[in-house]
Amino acid sequence: MARDIYHDIVVTALKGDGWTITHDPLILTYGVSAVEVDLGAERMLAAEKGTEKIAVEIKSFLGTSRVYDFHQAIGQFVIYKMALKRNQELRTLF
Repeated sequence: MARDIYHDIVVTALKGDGWTITHDPLILTYGVSAVEVDLGAERMLAAEKGTEKIAVEIKSFLGTSRVYDFHQAIGQFVIYKMALKRNQELRTLF
């Protein structure tokens, strides 16, 4: 499974800030199918710190078109936000 080039840096930064990585990747169900959050070269992380829970989508925008990468990221964000609302509504998406 491919990871974004910044994946390990983000994991290290989250751990350094006191977060516990709980899922790598975080797989969510949406409707009758699973949302495969690991799309291409990105992964979603789930982390917890105290009672706060987050989901982190890592993007590098290294494609040939940053506008296309941005549009793809917005689409993923919307889908992930809806899936989190149905499955893990207490988790904040970043």
